[in-house]
Amino acid sequence: MSYCLNPACPNPENPDHVESCQACGSQLLLRDRYRVIKPLGQGGFGATFLANDQMLPGEPSCVIKQLRPTATAPHVFQMARELFEREAKTLGQIGNHPQVPRLLDYFEDHQQFYLVQEYVFGDTLQREVKQNGPFSEEGVKQFLSEMLPVLQYIHSQKVIHRDIKPANLIRRNQDRKLVLIDFGAVKNQVNQAAANSSDQTALTAYAIGTPGFAPPEQMAMRPVYASDIYALGVTCIYLLCAKSPKDLDYNPSTGEMLWEKHVRMVNNLSDHFAAVLRKMLEVSVRDRYQSANDVLRALDLEPYLDSLAQGMIASPPPGFSPSPASKFGPNSLNSGSGSKGSVSANSVVKAAMAIRARRTRLEGTDAHSGITGYRASSNRNVGNVPSSDNFSSSKARNVKRKLDAQEVQTSYSKGRRDFAQQNLSLLNLQKVNLSEAIFHQARLNRTNLQGANLFHADFGRASLNQAILRDANLGRAYLSFADLEGADLRGADLSYAHLMNANLRGANLCGANLTGARITEEQLAMAKTNWMTVRPTGKRGIW
Repeated sequence: MSYCLNPACPNPENPDHVESCQACGSQLLLRDRYRVIKPLGQGGFGATFLANDQMLPGEPSCVIKQLRPTATAPHVFQMARELFEREAKTLGQIGNHPQVPRLLDYFEDHQQFYLVQEYVFGDTLQREVKQNGPFSEEGVKQFLSEMLPVLQYIHSQKVIHRDIKPANLIRRNQDRKLVLIDFGAVKNQVNQAAANSSDQTALTAYAIGTPGFAPPEQMAMRPVYASDIYALGVTCIYLLCAKSPKDLDYNPSTGEMLWEKHVRMVNNLSDHFAAVLRKMLEVSVRDRYQSANDVLRALDLEPYLDSLAQGMIASPPPGFSPSPASKFGPNSLNSGSGSKGSVSANSVVKAAMAIRARRTRLEGTDAHSGITGYRASSNRNVGNVPSSDNFSSSKARNVKRKLDAQEVQTSYSKGRRDFAQQNLSLLNLQKVNLSEAIFHQARLNRTNLQGANLFHADFGRASLNQAILRDANLGRAYLSFADLEGADLRGADLSYAHLMNANLRGANLCGANLTGARITEEQLAMAKTNWMTVRPTGKRGIW
């Protein structure tokens, strides 16, 4: 089909390869190369269309964004041109990031403005939630670990997106990465002086963002980088409970979004993550996280809070400096500023220091690898290693209905990555690709995952008792506190995997590759190894 871009056309649909619209006579081949196939969406100031670029081999797909003012007054037309030029400049400036669509072309034709962008094949997060239901807490953390660096990059280019929401986040089919689209509401922080002019104020009124996702200062035409943090926080709430801002209540006195009761009806949200979300959603911009770095830093301290709840508090030794590590962000990020009702970075850092100091004193630390060890004991549970009995009793109440093997593979192929707390025991998942999937607190007892691709998957606190993981790719997998008792891990790739506090009693690690893995000799003493087992140092040998 060829689609006519004339806004006044009574019947824009035309047969393929027609040169002129049969209803209004307009030329269908835009700029003699782009043939529009169908509309994708429409807003108050323009519309987007799927098109083919007929000048390139294979006629690849692209997105054409048409900015069309509804009024004909000269000043409105000039505002449209400024908006068009601003978005083109921004896309050209930041479009080299792999999770931002590239700008391919831009031009003006018959008083209409056109941006041509890379077409991202995939589903929006809005559609993903509607199809698969809400994310778990671990799924949202994974989402943040992927999107916060993108936001960090955009802000480093002095750009505020101003319209972050589930409908503007697409999971790309090609590599399952999230792509942030629709930069029509961006604000360029470089030209702050222009923000005070009446023309600029009138212009930004057309692209203020989406109500509910935009914070108060953005609605008041004074967006800052932290405005995108708020919108990202609202997106997290949608992912957790599948409710948009218009479906939630607000405190009439403070304007605060009342989201917790809705989320907790669906998810068992940890107190720490709830506090992080509250700070992302602070109405007062001064009390909110100021940057993506701050949020990443708060998430980076997560591994220490479980021990904090157990009362593991002690004074740090002189000169001790914490270097918390987790899969949610780099260790060099700046800490966020504290505020009421939110996580105080200083207090959490001190708690982390105390925990690390206690572990160092009671358990011993390998200064070169940074891996903390614990003393072996005659008890069934060595140190903090969980037993399969503990897993069976403590996690059973959180486990969701059991999926079959086909449901798991089909859901994953459609973009689902969150299988937290699922009962997946006894399934046959040989040689499947489940890389970067989340199995936090899931049950996979006796599950056959032989030869499966589980790269960078999250098995934190999962029960893998007697699971078959022979020759599986578990590179960089997160297995902290996982129960791997009796698991078959022969020939498995566990390079750079996080195995601290995992129960490896009776696990078969013969021929497994543990290069760079975070694991202790005490843990490995409980497992079966042979001369083909590769140590974390990269050398083979008996332990």
